[in-house]
Amino acid sequence: MQPRPTLMSDEAPIEDETVLATTPEDGARPDDRIDDERHDEENRLKPRFVKSVREAFEGGDANAVQELVEPLHPADVADLLELFDSDERQGLAGALSDLMSSEVVAELNDHVREDMMEALEPEAVATIAEQLETDDAVQLLEDLDEDDQRAIIAELEPETQAAVTSALAYPEETAGRLMNRHFMAVPEHMTVGDLIDFLRETGDLEHDFWEVFVVDQRHHPVGTCALNWILTTPRNIKLTDLMKRDQTLIPVTMDQEEVALMFQKYALISAAVVDESGRLVGQVTVDDIVHIISEEAGEDALLLSGAGDGDINEPIREAFSSRVRWLVANLGTAVVASAIIAFFGAAIEKLVALAVLMPIVASIGGNAGTQTMAVAVRAIATNQLTRANTWRILWKEFRVALLNGATIAVLIGIAAGLLFSPMMGVVIALAMVINIAVAGLAGVLVPVIFERLNQDPAVASSVFVTMITDSMGFLAFLGLAVVSGLVPLG
Repeated sequence: MQPRPTLMSDEAPIEDETVLATTPEDGARPDDRIDDERHDEENRLKPRFVKSVREAFEGGDANAVQELVEPLHPADVADLLELFDSDERQGLAGALSDLMSSEVVAELNDHVREDMMEALEPEAVATIAEQLETDDAVQLLEDLDEDDQRAIIAELEPETQAAVTSALAYPEETAGRLMNRHFMAVPEHMTVGDLIDFLRETGDLEHDFWEVFVVDQRHHPVGTCALNWILTTPRNIKLTDLMKRDQTLIPVTMDQEEVALMFQKYALISAAVVDESGRLVGQVTVDDIVHIISEEAGEDALLLSGAGDGDINEPIREAFSSRVRWLVANLGTAVVASAIIAFFGAAIEKLVALAVLMPIVASIGGNAGTQTMAVAVRAIATNQLTRANTWRILWKEFRVALLNGATIAVLIGIAAGLLFSPMMGVVIALAMVINIAVAGLAGVLVPVIFERLNQDPAVASSVFVTMITDSMGFLAFLGLAVVSGLVPLG
């Protein structure tokens, strides 16, 4: 028996909504306007406009708040809510009432959305979730407590309830959470004419799609047909003769960062998601990937600095917890560098120039290590640095470090030689070359070692690279000063 064509959907039918309550006289959409009465030249909400909304809100004039906010795009409404204090947002959301659409909720910052969802009744959250695609509904619920999740899911329509429950069963940040369960799948026995007739007869093509998945009797994807191919091919041609067979399949358990890399590498617009048995269960589209790439890039940058989520809306306790542990780790590594300085304490006392020049050696080495580390972490994240080319990249970065070290060494050596003594210039020049070379090696090796240990190289690399460059800088500079006879050790 041949499989029937299927139009998979995770959503209950919803009526068309007017997203924008008013339209400017020039016909432009509010989100396209720049430097109007509400937006500045960077398309951000003007402080004067935000102040007027705040005054109306604090004055208890809900109608004025509605009139001011009504022309805004949902993304701007979300921005407005984030500009208010956490204890004001629930009241403002209440004043906006009908304007708090699913589009606004989907645009909210994670921390802001979580706070607001916890304040709403399960029925209200369920109403919003019903209007969202599965991936957005899951994002709405995944950070809530399990009791709150169950209460909200119980209020959902059976179809949406099943889709959301299934998605939440997959690990966080995987394709199973990310995928959309609305896709077009047709059996391989169809012709182009059959497919076109089916698409016309469904009458439910309100969701965007760019390709049709062709499946076999087991519902395993065997190929894809792009819409432009379908529309420009004679009706009697079989889909099996038209479809592209070498499609990219994404396992439901694949990490979302790996999914994004696949989209980037193969220039995908959409891709099929399959379960453990190879059945087609969903699709990922490029609009979801744009958000993932942005999130992952920002996350890695913040992890390198030890700033946690780095979100200005993050609760104080969470921000403190995520940042203080790396400051404590930095304190511990700084003790190592201080111990080296203490070991050469007598030498430093006898030659003040050492104390003057030490910070320069450590600072330049630290910056060089940070540069190399940033390049290495990004290369690991984008699969450019793998086991196959680790030694080649290490050798390349070491040579770059030697060139950088030689350049800086000449400059600082001449300056120190003129200000203090020729021997001091030689000592600091050699120390600079050594420290920058070590920084180049550490900047690659530390992230690679963390990656080999299945740890995120962006999390702790900066702490250890800084420790290595500071310690080696002091050791090389002060040790060479003693060896050269500039100062005695004791």
